[in-house]
Amino acid sequence: MPQEPFNLRKIAVGAYGPSLLYGAATGSIIPVIVLSATELGADVATAALILTLTGIGSLVTNVPATLITSRFGERWALVAASLLCSAAMILALSAPNLAVFAAAIFMVGMAGAVFGLARQSYLTEAVPVHFRARALSTLGGVTRIGVFLGPFAGALAMSFLGLDGAYWVGAGATFVAAVLSFQVPELGGPRASLGQGTAAAAAAPPTLQAIFRSHARVFGTVGLGVLLIAAVRATRQAVLPLWAQEIGLDPATTALIYGLSGAIDMLIFYPAGKVMDLYGRRWVAVPCMLIMGVSLLLLPLTRDALSLLAVALLIGFGNGIGSGIVMTLGADFSPSPGRPQFLGIWRLLTDVGTMAGPGTVSAVTAAASLAGGIWTTGALGLVGAVVLWLWVPPREQRVRQR
Repeated sequence: MPQEPFNLRKIAVGAYGPSLLYGAATGSIIPVIVLSATELGADVATAALILTLTGIGSLVTNVPATLITSRFGERWALVAASLLCSAAMILALSAPNLAVFAAAIFMVGMAGAVFGLARQSYLTEAVPVHFRARALSTLGGVTRIGVFLGPFAGALAMSFLGLDGAYWVGAGATFVAAVLSFQVPELGGPRASLGQGTAAAAAAPPTLQAIFRSHARVFGTVGLGVLLIAAVRATRQAVLPLWAQEIGLDPATTALIYGLSGAIDMLIFYPAGKVMDLYGRRWVAVPCMLIMGVSLLLLPLTRDALSLLAVALLIGFGNGIGSGIVMTLGADFSPSPGRPQFLGIWRLLTDVGTMAGPGTVSAVTAAASLAGGIWTTGALGLVGAVVLWLWVPPREQRVRQR
């Protein structure tokens, strides 16, 4: 148990400021990537493919990100990732052709993988175990707030600068994120707050292969659960506007419903973290998946704006209470030494889920119907709830293990 109270405010600016700005940067460009690609000559299918390059860049960089963070430390990894993302934004707005633009978007995904791993590793080390879930839930919530605000900042800049304005917002925000990240103190020496001994701190970091072998059971059980969480979360973002179009709602109404769902999502991240810290991770992980799974099963039954809004709010609530759950579980099971390597594999699992979820909906929709694709995802949510119930340990066991 910690000997003195931990105050989250002491690390708030350094820990959360860069994440807020980074979220705003990515949020500012996501809505305009397809438009920029079409201006450079891409057809609709190619433009959609370029949009996925952020996810692909993140997916292939998760493992290399562990090497960067282990070699240079969390602070320098955060600084480098922010500067790389800023440079990628400038490259994107000045791209002379589609190939250069695609490379820039891929770089944004690469930078995001390094930034995400480093910030999670930093908070895991800096925050005591009894406050971990609140800290990581707040990290997830702050990032979502940034992503929510980014399109508004981008729209304001575009009113003066055209499409380039969104990328200038992204470049500026990530540059300031790099400056703030430079102020973050390095985490050197023994991790007293987590009870790590000097021998563990001095030990050479294990290899990725060693971490994967020694934690294979965790990756195959709880890791499967977080993969399903990522799949359901990614799918919900796609199916809400698709189903709104299916039932004949206009774009303005669809955007309003989507925005209200996102607002609910953002408002409850801290209470969710407190529940995890006080009662255990299972009390949030399982309801998160149950609520989202049931909501997605109900979604194809909606027939008008009011019923769709009710289900969308339920989906937002389910996702919101799970803010930070994937990062918290990763932090709980990660060893020290070897934390960056473990978290790199953990983030790889979540990125696979993020890409597999919408892919599953697309495949089932092509074979059957959109409703069938949505119901399939809802069923995956219920399966995820069962997996997490079986394999996420109760609070008492988790405390004994840590």
